[in-house]
Amino acid sequence: MNSSEQTTPLLEVRNLSKHFGAVRALNDFSMVVRPGEVVALAGDNGAGKTTLIKAISGVFQPTGGEILLRGQPVTFATPHEAREKGIETIYQDLALADNLSIGANIFLGREPMRKAFGFLPVLDRKAMAVAAKQTMGRLDFHVSRLDAPVSNFSGGQRQAVAIGRAVYWDAQILIMDEPTAALGVPEQRKVISLIHQLKAQGRGVIFISHNLQDIFAVSDRIVVLRRGVQAGDRKISETNHDEVVKLMVGG
Repeated sequence: MNSSEQTTPLLEVRNLSKHFGAVRALNDFSMVVRPGEVVALAGDNGAGKTTLIKAISGVFQPTGGEILLRGQPVTFATPHEAREKGIETIYQDLALADNLSIGANIFLGREPMRKAFGFLPVLDRKAMAVAAKQTMGRLDFHVSRLDAPVSNFSGGQRQAVAIGRAVYWDAQILIMDEPTAALGVPEQRKVISLIHQLKAQGRGVIFISHNLQDIFAVSDRIVVLRRGVQAGDRKISETNHDEVVKLMVGG
């Protein structure tokens, strides 16, 4: 690990704070995410996890501190700017258009056009279908009907579509908010295997979950928040459930 490329984190959060009036939702918080690393965020409700991911993804402007991407300081006025720089957030509700196909969901708001009769701009459905097939293939995800509306898919398959969209637009950092909540055990395993694939592709994943079993199954490190501050940063191989719970509750 002597080259600077290997040691430069994909994402670094330095002394980040976010205050809402007198409420300090996040205070002097620091963490790093390296290429091919899954970092879990754990903490009780109100610990500051949501504020942190919203500050990283351009929803909130931090009150203080800085965010660095590959060593360069960045500021995002909007979530769109964060996405342009390669940070995708996959929220629990997935933000998929149920009535549209995988391809249409991948390109939502960024649809490719072609010219019909040489002048009439129309949706390039073929390009969307090809992109959908290639992207989902990279995630080892195969459904018989790529043109089916995503409302036909199971929870794990829908999660894969949301991840596929992020991968297609070359997200380097994926923030996943409770991706295994509300899924059955086989579907949870599918999502965990998708995260392992993102890791193998050298992407960084921030994994937010209340499920410690999932955190230990998929993460390299766990960062614990308590009342807006960092309560601990541990390698998964060097900690256990009991220690993590103690860090969360402050015991």
